[in-house]
Amino acid sequence: MKVFLRHRFRRVAAFAAGALALSFQPAIALAQTDGAKADGVQSDEEAGFRGYLQLLAARARSEGVRGATISGVTSTLTFNPRVISLDRTQPGGGPAAVIPMFAPYRRTHVDAARIAGGQREYAANADRIAAIEQRYGVPGKVLLAIWGHESNYGRYTGDFDLARSLATLAYEGRRRELFADEFVALLKMIDRGVPRYKLVGSWAGAFGNPQFLPSVYLRVAQDADGDGLADIWSSKADTLASIANYFRDAGWRPGQPWGVAVDVPAGLDRARLGTSLVSPRCPQVFARHTGWKTMREWRALGVMPQAGSLLADDVLATLLEPDGQGRTAYLLTGNYRVILDYNCSNFYALSVGLLADEISR
Repeated sequence: MKVFLRHRFRRVAAFAAGALALSFQPAIALAQTDGAKADGVQSDEEAGFRGYLQLLAARARSEGVRGATISGVTSTLTFNPRVISLDRTQPGGGPAAVIPMFAPYRRTHVDAARIAGGQREYAANADRIAAIEQRYGVPGKVLLAIWGHESNYGRYTGDFDLARSLATLAYEGRRRELFADEFVALLKMIDRGVPRYKLVGSWAGAFGNPQFLPSVYLRVAQDADGDGLADIWSSKADTLASIANYFRDAGWRPGQPWGVAVDVPAGLDRARLGTSLVSPRCPQVFARHTGWKTMREWRALGVMPQAGSLLADDVLATLLEPDGQGRTAYLLTGNYRVILDYNCSNFYALSVGLLADEISR
């Protein structure tokens, strides 16, 4: 599942953004053995949820959402314990786990089916992709790799009712500000003409071909085919242009690769390559990167691209050895950081870059 944030979709760093820091924390009853007690707890839970919806409704009205939109959505909603259960199984909050090897992840995400699917989409949409590349400056192969990772080229985009999921997650309170913001953003989408029936997706609120959150849709979604709706569910043109707009907004540098696989000499002194800087978002992800050096400096240290240099001498790059010393490593440019902006995971960003390169072969 996707979503986790320089802006809202920049996924985890914005949990503290926004307002609506409400004081109560409802108790979630996941298991009850006494039938009568379970019914009572469920009734209490539903009553608390209905009361909380009134607070969300007040906030939406204060942000300009029409009353008819608010009542039309909130009157249909019920508490969904399933999304609470799913949310509580997500990692985070404890000591750093042992990082697994990248190679198995790569095999399942840069696989023959995704590569072939991306190549078919590239061939079928060549003119459209060329126009999007020209307008936004982001390579079509990268757009397709994101689409392939997020929803397998639209084959599965989720079937949870987004309004119900987001309202439930906001009510539960673990990441209240994030989900309250996203619920209100969803109401704004409906207020601006997005059909309610389209608003299904992942349990955590991401939807459509690129698995945007509602606030990201409002910020970057594009109506590339000119039909009056930024349709990231059914329109390939809108999907690819919306991903491209996200990447442009996040700082993609046209003409620069995301990175390159390299061989690292056995005697490289890694202790001298670190950095004292700590990233303000997903620091454990960035902590695995070295400090920045130019490609000229990396070559002088014996760090050599495996398939010939794709990066000019003056391009800055960081080194990442995802599977440890003695295995394939990568020099990563600022454009790799843009992929991380979409989903702050080294495994995700590496596999997007590698899938993009395979699609374009």
